[in-house]
Amino acid sequence: MGGAPDAAGGAAGNPELRADCGSCFGLCCAALPFAASADFAVDKPAGKPCSHLGDDFRCGIHDRLRERGFPGCTVYDCFGAGQKVSQVTFGGVSWRRRPETAQRMFAVFPVQRQLHELLRHLAEALELPAARSLHAEIRRLRDDIDSLTRQEPAALLEADVAALRAQAGDQLLRASALARADAKPGRRKNRRGADLFGARLAGADLRGADLRGACLIAADLSTVDLRLADLLGADLRDADLSGADLTGSIFVTQPQLQQAKGDATTRLPRGLSRPAHWSV
Repeated sequence: MGGAPDAAGGAAGNPELRADCGSCFGLCCAALPFAASADFAVDKPAGKPCSHLGDDFRCGIHDRLRERGFPGCTVYDCFGAGQKVSQVTFGGVSWRRRPETAQRMFAVFPVQRQLHELLRHLAEALELPAARSLHAEIRRLRDDIDSLTRQEPAALLEADVAALRAQAGDQLLRASALARADAKPGRRKNRRGADLFGARLAGADLRGADLRGACLIAADLSTVDLRLADLLGADLRDADLSGADLTGSIFVTQPQLQQAKGDATTRLPRGLSRPAHWSV
């Protein structure tokens, strides 16, 4: 199996599961649609290259995306799916060089992206010592998904991604419960899917809390203890993480941090980096 290792500087630091735009054919800028909004300055249909995408597949306003009205681009992460589709699925031949492949390449990309997101979370689950009893089962699923990502376009387009997400979701839920059991009794609060829009939670002790899928848009999470908290799928748009402690938080991704606010005192999980727009 040529898949991702269990740990390479942490799941978040695994190069196979991190976007390498220099090895991609600008797929997120061409394959995906976006609508004029606070996140995107203009409408763009799926399959139409963004007007800022250069002939070299690089963004012409990459260093000015927020100023030019494209903050949505700064929080997107393909988890390495872009280079996988470009260099593996289609053998390094771009859709510009072979226009007849464009439609299929653009269709495969979002499928591959979902699979890579699952691989990213499963890799992290394999790093949780408390979930060691599940590692063999998680590894088998990880290997099956990794093998699928290396198949021909037809196999990817026929994949039952929903079923794979359900299988992975079950494993991640079980791994999360075991990892969060290390938190002291009474701290493992269940806030799964909770509506905490704009909630004032500054200084709260949420260590070991289940916050997966929670709406934390514009919530005040400054100086909150989020160690061992499960943040899978939590919406952190404009949430204030200044001074918060996320070391050991489970299933946090770089896009979630990019959507939030923070500062130099915010403590991050291993392998994730401080967004450039955060205050010093």
